Amino acid sequence: MRPIHIITPVKNSIESTYQTIKAILSSNISRPYTYTIYNDFSTEENTALLERYSKELGFELVNLADITTNPSPNYLLVLQRCQQRALEANADILIVESDVVVRPDTIQSLADGADRYADCGIAAAVTVDEQGEINYPYEFARGEDGRDYAVSNHCSFCCSLLTNKLLSTFDFNELNPDKHWFDVTISHKARALGFNNYLFASLPVIHRPHASRPWKQLKYTNPVKYYWIKFTKGFDKI
Repeated sequence: MRPIHIITPVKNSIESTYQTIKAILSSNISRPYTYTIYNDFSTEENTALLERYSKELGFELVNLADITTNPSPNYLLVLQRCQQRALEANADILIVESDVVVRPDTIQSLADGADRYADCGIAAAVTVDEQGEINYPYEFARGEDGRDYAVSNHCSFCCSLLTNKLLSTFDFNELNPDKHWFDVTISHKARALGFNNYLFASLPVIHRPHASRPWKQLKYTNPVKYYWIKFTKGFDKI
């Protein structure tokens, strides 16, 4: 069976990250898998907590401060490193962000779902709030609850599987190093290369938007301040 390399990029947000980790490690997964946390310059205190959790719970921890001096965010480095490892192992990559909580069957069902579609580039689980209502970034899928279908919209990397076929076709070294986040670019590139991206609205995962980047909550509470920070500090380049 093809392995799954599960990854969670993290910067601080340890409480939500711990919930993410526990849910993944409690999942029912029949495929061989590895789980790696990529710690993107969390504080010393939070790095120490991640190192403790790694020993207690049994996941791999990569402290990016050990391999780069580039300031956070280092999503590009994570994607490039993970692609290389996945291709060497003939594996898929599953990204589960640190503000997401999967259900016990999410990971295996998402991998099985991706296998059902020969043209699948990305398989994404729909995100919901605590009450089960579809939320950001998949508001466009409201009314499609329970349906699995190809989407022209980009797939967020909240909880998304990048198939080995896509990884073997598109070299992440071609991604623009001036950007911070790459879900839009990779989604569009997958479609340009002849893949379809599928949203699995039958596999909801709990998402607490921007719990891993609290400053982005300003987009809803104080949009003027949000865009001032975004543009003056060069944050959030998509």
